[in-house]
Amino acid sequence: MKIYDDTGYIPVLGIQEFRKGQLAGREDLLFNELHGERHIDRPHKHDFFIINLFESAKGVHTIDFHDYPIANQQVHVLFPGQVHTWSIRPNTTGYQLMIQPNFFERFAPFFRFSFSNYMNHPVIPLTNGNFKLLKYEFDAIRDELSAPNSVQEIISARAAVIAAIVSKEAENIFTDLKVFQSNPRLANFNMLIDKFYKQEKGVGFYASRLNISANYLNILCKTHLHVSATKLIQQRVLLEARRLLQTTDLSIKEIAFELGFVDHAYFSNFFKAQAGITPTQFREG
Repeated sequence: MKIYDDTGYIPVLGIQEFRKGQLAGREDLLFNELHGERHIDRPHKHDFFIINLFESAKGVHTIDFHDYPIANQQVHVLFPGQVHTWSIRPNTTGYQLMIQPNFFERFAPFFRFSFSNYMNHPVIPLTNGNFKLLKYEFDAIRDELSAPNSVQEIISARAAVIAAIVSKEAENIFTDLKVFQSNPRLANFNMLIDKFYKQEKGVGFYASRLNISANYLNILCKTHLHVSATKLIQQRVLLEARRLLQTTDLSIKEIAFELGFVDHAYFSNFFKAQAGITPTQFREG
């Protein structure tokens, strides 16, 4: 069943929408294959987690307003709530695991890094060796799902291996992810931003939650992430503003209210300062 997010406008697709085309699956996990040309033109979200493994592929995958080229031997991860579209060229071959949140929680720790980092780096190129390992695990999950007496523990174990391999590649390529592993306060700061960015836009609130001073939190961000703590909060607000402007019919004033701004003008000034154009220009562009 198709539902909508709390704004009432952005379509949120549930896993049931994809059962008709599944190759193998159970209530909390589906395996599908991608063959040939595919297009998603209308931005939407999912309420479940997806791992896409591309074998031979070309195209563009747009995730939260960033265009990522689709290429051979890549993993694309998509978390619940992320807005995406894609245009996949002919002769593409790929594989998908669609995973309900309750099942995802069982192997999520094997991703090792903060989820916000994978959201910022959703496309992970693979070495030939690690692609073969992932393909083997994908095939093994498909076969286990297809078995009449499939064992959930086996599927969970293989999903954990997939998460570990993806994390290994992410660590090698996206060195900034190591920052969050070695600085748990920064990882917690990111999670707090995701939870409170609409209501709280001041650094002091987050510093208090982390039991450190606002000045020290700012030093941590500038030293390890090369941006200020305030900028991280603003980036999250801007992302949600873009989502709402592109995928809803809410007025600028309604979006300003939704994001916790006191008035339309304050929001418009914020958006232009961050994005370089007005909300209206972004929506019309």
